[in-house]
Amino acid sequence: MRIEITGFSGADGQQGGCGGKPRLLAIGIAPLGIISIGIVPMGVVSIGVVPMGVISFGAVGMGLINVCAVGMGLLVAGVNVMGIWWVGVEGMGLYRLGASANAIEQQHHHQSAGSNLYAYPSKAVALQKAKELGCKGVHAMGSLWMPCQEHPAP
Repeated sequence: MRIEITGFSGADGQQGGCGGKPRLLAIGIAPLGIISIGIVPMGVVSIGVVPMGVISFGAVGMGLINVCAVGMGLLVAGVNVMGIWWVGVEGMGLYRLGASANAIEQQHHHQSAGSNLYAYPSKAVALQKAKELGCKGVHAMGSLWMPCQEHPAP
């Protein structure tokens, strides 16, 4: 087993970092390893500030499976997330884990009117909400329906 602790790694090809050969365990700034720990760690399992790996743990994660405050990936758990399957305070994705079939799957905030626009599993519910909001029609958002014919501008 070889463990390498790296400093800043970049285009200079320093071993264990970006452009270097991955290690079993790499620690540092932009470490590259099977298990990477640090600032912008890259590897199969990444732990750090902005982890990028198959499995990522940290503040802002990007990978297949993420447990992060803000994350993007296939399966994501965190505060504000985006993934196919997700668990969080706010998020976007096809499936919200732990939510009932009638739960709101996606939230979109419309700041100008001071109200929230939501996506619903039923076209009829979205049409009713559109009437309440004073707009016409609905539009599809994946497998869900949102009130109003067009998505509001941020």
